[in-house]
Amino acid sequence: MQLKIMPKKKHLSAGGVPLILFLCQMISALDVPLDPKLLHDLVQPPTITQQSPKDYIIDPRENIVIQCEAKGKPPPSFSWTRNGTHFDIDKDPLVTMKPGSGTLVINIMSEGKAETYEGVYQCTARNERGAAVSNNIVVRPSRSPLWTKERLEPIVLQNGQSLVLPCRPPIGLPPAIIFWMDNSFQRLPQSERVSQGLNGDLYFSNVLPEDTREDYICYARFNHTQTIQQKQPISLKVISVDELNDTIAANLSDTEFYGAKSSKERPPTFLTPEGNESHKEELRGNVLSLECIAEGLPTPIIYWIKEDGMLPANRTFYRNFKKTLQITHVSEADSGNYQCIAKNALGAVHHTISVTVKAAPYWIVAPQNLVLSPGENGTLICRANGNPKPRISWLTNGVPIEIALDDPSRKIDGDTIIFSNVQESSSAVYQCNASNKYGYLLANAFVNVLAEPPRILTSANTLYQVIANRPALLDCAFFGSPMPTIEWFKGTKGSALHEDIYVLHDNGTLEIPVAQKDSTGTYTCVARNKLGMAKNEVHLEIKDPTRIIKQPEYAVVQRGSKVSFECRVKHDHTLIPTIMWLKDNGELPNDERFSTDKDHLVVSDVKDDDGGTYTCTANTTLDSASASAVLRVVAPTPTPAPIYDVPNPPFDLELTNQLDKSVQLTWTPGDDNNSPITKFIIEYEDAMHDAGLWRHQAEVSGTQTTAQLKLSPYVNYSFRVMAENSIGRSMPSEASEQYLTKAAEPDQNPMAVEGLGTEPDNLVITWKPLNGFQSNGPGLQYKVSWRQKDGDDEWTSVVVANVSKYIVSGTPTFVPYLIKVQALNDVGFAPEPAAVMGHSGEDLPMVAPGNVRVSVVNSTLAEVHWDPVPPKSVRGHLQGYRIYYWKTQSSSKRNRRHIEKKILTFQGTKTHGMLPGLQPYSHYALNVRVVNGKGEGPASTDRGFHTPEGVPSAPSSLKIVNPTLDSLTLEWDPPSHPNGILTEYILQYQPINSTHELGPLVDLKIPANKTRWTLKNLNFSTRYKFYFYAQTSVGPGSQITEEAITTVDEAMASRQVDIATQGWFIGLMCAVALLILILLIVCFIRRNKGGKYPVKEKEDAHADPEIQPMKEDDGTFGEYRSFESDAEDHKPLKKGSRTPSDRTVKKEDSDDSLVDYGEGVNGQFNEDGSFIGQYSGKKEKEPAEGNESSEAPSPVNAMNSFV
Repeated sequence: MQLKIMPKKKHLSAGGVPLILFLCQMISALDVPLDPKLLHDLVQPPTITQQSPKDYIIDPRENIVIQCEAKGKPPPSFSWTRNGTHFDIDKDPLVTMKPGSGTLVINIMSEGKAETYEGVYQCTARNERGAAVSNNIVVRPSRSPLWTKERLEPIVLQNGQSLVLPCRPPIGLPPAIIFWMDNSFQRLPQSERVSQGLNGDLYFSNVLPEDTREDYICYARFNHTQTIQQKQPISLKVISVDELNDTIAANLSDTEFYGAKSSKERPPTFLTPEGNESHKEELRGNVLSLECIAEGLPTPIIYWIKEDGMLPANRTFYRNFKKTLQITHVSEADSGNYQCIAKNALGAVHHTISVTVKAAPYWIVAPQNLVLSPGENGTLICRANGNPKPRISWLTNGVPIEIALDDPSRKIDGDTIIFSNVQESSSAVYQCNASNKYGYLLANAFVNVLAEPPRILTSANTLYQVIANRPALLDCAFFGSPMPTIEWFKGTKGSALHEDIYVLHDNGTLEIPVAQKDSTGTYTCVARNKLGMAKNEVHLEIKDPTRIIKQPEYAVVQRGSKVSFECRVKHDHTLIPTIMWLKDNGELPNDERFSTDKDHLVVSDVKDDDGGTYTCTANTTLDSASASAVLRVVAPTPTPAPIYDVPNPPFDLELTNQLDKSVQLTWTPGDDNNSPITKFIIEYEDAMHDAGLWRHQAEVSGTQTTAQLKLSPYVNYSFRVMAENSIGRSMPSEASEQYLTKAAEPDQNPMAVEGLGTEPDNLVITWKPLNGFQSNGPGLQYKVSWRQKDGDDEWTSVVVANVSKYIVSGTPTFVPYLIKVQALNDVGFAPEPAAVMGHSGEDLPMVAPGNVRVSVVNSTLAEVHWDPVPPKSVRGHLQGYRIYYWKTQSSSKRNRRHIEKKILTFQGTKTHGMLPGLQPYSHYALNVRVVNGKGEGPASTDRGFHTPEGVPSAPSSLKIVNPTLDSLTLEWDPPSHPNGILTEYILQYQPINSTHELGPLVDLKIPANKTRWTLKNLNFSTRYKFYFYAQTSVGPGSQITEEAITTVDEAMASRQVDIATQGWFIGLMCAVALLILILLIVCFIRRNKGGKYPVKEKEDAHADPEIQPMKEDDGTFGEYRSFESDAEDHKPLKKGSRTPSDRTVKKEDSDDSLVDYGEGVNGQFNEDGSFIGQYSGKKEKEPAEGNESSEAPSPVNAMNSFV
């Protein structure tokens, strides 16, 4: 009698005719087995087996190797294209192709440059059955450019200020790895206060004196070329407030001061990113890195949260002292708003990062090779997903299918090619290309039409040896076209085999789940198709398992005595075991005190180090067994003390009263080792479903040696017993004999039953399948039933195999269903299950929201209201409403750009929302759509609205041209964002004298249609500061500032030079110098005597020019009136002070020298000869660029100060 088992066939339907796929010996997807005898006379289209990566960055110092390997029968030939055209390698002496391969080797080490061979390469492998193509391989040489030379000024900061040291590495290929080190190549320490950002910059939340150093160096490492480039060192000095004031007052110079914040404690602000919100886009599968670095005093701590969700537990990592949040393997579900919070004792600041996850194409179903016989049907499916949705295109033998030779056996249906009634001429290699803006996928899949009788590839008369009660797998690797059916026989006369204890796999392998002694014998595998038949015999022998029947026992021995461990093994007489002893899972010490024989390990003259766990392992060629015992070494005692230990394991287990659902187990207890046994623990093993896993069965009191055990159907039981006393639990006993219970119907149904549609016309029913132990018998299946909840329809049922999903097609859209899933096996059904409710698939909403109203709140904010749509028109779970809005044009018609639509989504049933961030004085339009789980519904009618005027931005530019003796001409560009109709421009200006003091402020109104204005009647050789802004009817906008000077009268300058050469003037200067020397000596004497002198009086009078202003008759300007400005840095300066607009203080030369007192530009005398302006400071000579002054000190200028 024969056992005829048909392999389960996987079908790809084409016109209702099943396509038999080649399933055996899969090397790659559906391939011809690489058996030498089979390949000798089977043709096969080419298959690309190895190729260089798509983005191939090469080392320009080495030869270029572009890989392309392929297999096929006959062996394929190779050709290449470069930048879309044929690449003739024979014409280039530097290019060779490896023999028998398509790999290109370009010899640039002898001559030539790597840049010459930069481009896009593609390899084609071709034989008589078709052509396979590689990916487009973009070859680019790596680049490691040097830093551009720059002069870095030393940085001086006040203790506690924040700082960012820019790195700005050169752009290389691939991008460089950035790190900061000192001159000794030691990495700079980083902490919550000091850390490196993702862009390579070094951020200081606040600086401390220990940050002072002259060798902050940014390094860029280019791994591809193993080179490191270095930026110029940056010098940083951190000083206290007192040191800063002393430095400014005593020794002003060109050193630049960074930052303007006080060293006092302050709440956090973000150094990066800027603003309250930012956006981040990442690709599916990549690592998402979000960064927030804050400054403040004390140092802020960073926290991360995800709005409306939790951070994924197993994929979230914090880097850089929690300033960087990383999420690995991101997917579309990780899109959303992430918020970083910087907090210290003085407050907190928030920043929201909106994350959008896009996706390059990825396979849902990649095309698989087809091996068909003439006349058969089949399909190639190429299904990919991505964001945005990828475009699918087909090629055949490397040629777009639209222009390829027509094949009547194929039909293209989108992402599927359907083949019917194929012939040998239908053999070809098809390429599927799935692409979107983020990348592409290219897959080759061949259709090979073969007519081959069956062949069995497994060697004849193979002998299989298996341990009893373990699975036995008998191979029958086969090939044929059409695909053969497999039949198995036992014995020469075809002994009967029972299907319920055998399993035939798709590759032809026969599995005996629990091999017994009577499974020994000869098995015959027969393969048949319409072209012929083949058979093969294999032999199976069942061996007894190796067991340790006498295990080594726990021992406590005195130091210096002898101990012996016994290990007696029982094994199959045809297998020779090898006995090995281990100590603490390692080899025995190399010591003559340790000796072994067949069954014993003896340790003589025991020492303290001999204590541990000793393991006996018996190995055969098929299995192994082991047992362990602990040796404890104690000090010698005059009187032996009783041994208290865990019990010895029970033994002599026996099964009696064997019934369908119960059995009686009896055993003999082991020695209790002077502590009474309190209970016995019984465990079982299911050799059929969970071999090697022992589970708890029952517990009985320590006085019992028999237990009645309840059993489950269709389980191959083994039992073991452990004893327990007050010391602990014994080792397990040896396993009992096995007992296989009879099959029965399932007593439970699957859990987690759900119904959820994935398409508008389907219902996907899923459940958690039962495991093998719960099946209670062979042939586990499921009865799936469903009906509409609100209808009167009868239940529709279908029985499916042991799977976890069933799809119901042709359902109405978004309808509630009642669902039941009932388990059954070959014996019968499980109890009737309870019904659960699900829904069929959603579809796009049908109706747009109505009665859309817009209320403009102010120039940048509007409120939108709409009426909800009817619930039935949603056709799915309502997720909310989505507003699309865009600016049609600016009301001033000056700022017309590409229309960019913005989107806001409002969750749930909300029927109103706010539109923030609008531009003033602009026309907007919007529409509203309802959203469900499937997508968006139709848009409402566009509704327009207009925002009112606002204040303008600053003028785009301001230049001062054509300076003369008494006039300056101003030219400007209007504001880039007028935010309304400009009414006029406001120009304010004031002179700056030689001591950097500001004069009176002059206001001037200029018509809005002007872009040029000339100021006349100005003082010659005078610096002026200008403040300029535009104005609408709402009010003034932001201002822009500039400085310029009028020119010098050349005639007067010439006369001054002439006077300086006269003898009388030289004499006068010598007299003045002598007078100053005498005055200084007098002042020095009077100071030592505690008296006062004119210079000191002037010091007291002018110590703080902001507290005590100079009088107008002293030659300085009076008070000026201030005016409002949106840019604090450009406000008019207070009298007696002048600070550059970048808020940095330029340290100037010391004013303690006699030259500065007597001959400096700013030195002046009163009528009584006393010196004033001692602490005005000498202004450093500035370069004469643009509108800057180049006035130099001279005796004539000093002379003019008397006038």
